[in-house]
Amino acid sequence: MTDRDELVGRLLAGGRELSNAAVMFHTALAGHQGLTATEEKALDLLDRFGPLTARQLRERSGLAPASVTGLIDRLERKGFARRVPNPGDKRSVLVETVPDRLAELAPLFEDYVASLMELMSRYDDRELAAIVDFLGEAAARQREATQRLGDGRPET
Repeated sequence: MTDRDELVGRLLAGGRELSNAAVMFHTALAGHQGLTATEEKALDLLDRFGPLTARQLRERSGLAPASVTGLIDRLERKGFARRVPNPGDKRSVLVETVPDRLAELAPLFEDYVASLMELMSRYDDRELAAIVDFLGEAAARQREATQRLGDGRPET
């Protein structure tokens, strides 16, 4: 095994560990507000990208259409999101967050974000740029894999 093979193996293992930690963190965080991890992550998408149509939320999340409809229904029932008329298309609605409810989640992130800021101080700008590039590309590929799974297509 080459040094690169070992490093790639360690990176893949680290990615799995990060993925597991992220799922567990978001499950615990969401549980504090009576949400599921999927609901909490959908709120994150709505917060970052603004009000979205159900279709746009499906495209950003990679979830199946029926899953997104149920997800929006649950977020509305729990008071975290609401459907509003789409000013750009009278035939559709947008889903937006309820700011006061979303603000309840912010304090739950403070300790974690502070620890990440400390971690980032270990890396120079070039290293951070490489990490940003890798994470962005890995996220895009994971969204594509999610989409394929939601469409019932095998991984390629």
